[in-house]
Amino acid sequence: MKVNKTMAVRVLLSMMVLLGFTTSCSKKSSSKNTSSATGWKINDPNGGFQYNSNFTKQETAPGLILVEGGTFTMGKIQDDVMHDWNNTPSQQHVQSFYMDETEVTNIMYMEYLDWLKRVFPPSDPNYRHIYEGALPDTLVWRNRLGYNETMTNNYLRHPAYSQYPVVGVNWIQATEFAKWRTNRVNEAILEREGYMKKGAKVVDVDANNTFDTEAYLVSPSTSFGGNEEIILQKPLGRAAGKSKKSKAADTTSIGADGPQNVYAQKTSGVLLPEYRLPTEAEWEYAAAADVGNREYNIYKGQKKYPWKGQYTRSGSRITRGDQLANFKQGKGDYGGIAGWSDDNADITAAVKSYKPNDFGLYDMAGNVSEWVQDVYRPIVDDEANDFNYFRGNVYTKNKIDNEGRVEFVTSETIKYDTLSNGKIIARNKPGEIVQVPVDEQETYLRQNFSQSNNIDYRDGDKSSTRFFDFGNGDDADVKVSDKKRMYDSPIHKVSKDTTGKMDRKFDKSQKRTTLIGNDVRVYKGGSWKDRAYWLDPATRRYCHQDIATDYIGFRCAMSRVGPKSDFKKKPRN
Repeated sequence: MKVNKTMAVRVLLSMMVLLGFTTSCSKKSSSKNTSSATGWKINDPNGGFQYNSNFTKQETAPGLILVEGGTFTMGKIQDDVMHDWNNTPSQQHVQSFYMDETEVTNIMYMEYLDWLKRVFPPSDPNYRHIYEGALPDTLVWRNRLGYNETMTNNYLRHPAYSQYPVVGVNWIQATEFAKWRTNRVNEAILEREGYMKKGAKVVDVDANNTFDTEAYLVSPSTSFGGNEEIILQKPLGRAAGKSKKSKAADTTSIGADGPQNVYAQKTSGVLLPEYRLPTEAEWEYAAAADVGNREYNIYKGQKKYPWKGQYTRSGSRITRGDQLANFKQGKGDYGGIAGWSDDNADITAAVKSYKPNDFGLYDMAGNVSEWVQDVYRPIVDDEANDFNYFRGNVYTKNKIDNEGRVEFVTSETIKYDTLSNGKIIARNKPGEIVQVPVDEQETYLRQNFSQSNNIDYRDGDKSSTRFFDFGNGDDADVKVSDKKRMYDSPIHKVSKDTTGKMDRKFDKSQKRTTLIGNDVRVYKGGSWKDRAYWLDPATRRYCHQDIATDYIGFRCAMSRVGPKSDFKKKPRN
């Protein structure tokens, strides 16, 4: 018995030693700083492959809220009283993304204007149209038979309206704001992480020394005019996976010459994806917020409004009778009678004046309608795609000069576009990379796309028109003549000469049958001057991308990289 006990103890000890050895080997082989492909060390201070092995999840950018993606019924399932027949229900899936908690406000847009004015002074003739092209149209408040000069003169700049949604901004201006916001946010992140000198983004910036995210990723050494005292490097082994709470002592050798220092890269994981306008599918999904209207994993049915219930007034005991959004309640009734429970606004209202929806987003119904990315078409083509649906893709690539280097926009090569209403807007700005359409190098033998501009795909291209001859063998992507366009909207040609005089060449054809064209964008949601019908997230309207109004604003979105959700699925019981 004693011998058996001794043997058992020895066997047990042997197993424990073996188990410990196996565990230690397992830990060693699965170390996040050791390559599972080669066994080499990752983030070796001596060189080699550098990667952010400490990355956990995407940082939530300023102003944004995570919207977990999923499936939903896109389109209107209520009665289509307008008989537009442009929102037929279809099942779509949207990936997780981030969205602005509120609409972009006047003070947010004013910060953008202030930056443009300081960096590209309008007193310089070369930059005059950069600032002027970004200015909202404050005259949208005027009405031939209404006195609205107070809003015309004060709405954008007066502190009383600082937290009100910006209006008078066309679709192009909204997209330019999103690009600017991307660069300023990433600029601040690089400063925080020790890749940029503190304060440089305010003190050292000018027209020839700016920061652009994509330009930095391609050629970081040329940002801020190639000033090595501003754009810094970090030592190998510290640059990848560095915590946000990096101490000053960790940056003593930053900026030193030699191969042991690196700039931030995609693999660093510190730079955020771009701010942009949400797609129509994303906006409608976020507004409907069906996450709060399901039983187990089965949707009960699409909500009529972004809140629960079939009515626009609150049923809560404390706020009973109050409107749940800012909208026009009837003929000549924009805010009820004085001293009575109503929406407490006649024009727009300050953001967060009403409760958020189940995603935590404010004003997804009422206040102002909002621009989305999509080019308008009457039909959402779910037969072609039911995942992250979007019409408006125009694929470009970086322009390479004759010496094989990426070409950047300079003060002398800025491109300006004259819009159909005569407004001049900068197409690009100094420091950005010049973009050109993708060509056969990217499209040859591909099955997922065959050209740069895909706006007309399956609806407006040659093969979609009644003039297409399916048997003649012509290329379906050949440009359709003006007389054979599917959407023969007017084509106005407006330009300005060297003296600034506007040359207007309006399309006076009496045969035009539609306003739909490739320059027409979707806007979603009801506004302060709309009736309750338009509060339904499924409703959709369109407006020319050059036009601004007193009832259309916007909010930004950002794609989610990584997992669909930050959390595991909740227990069902």
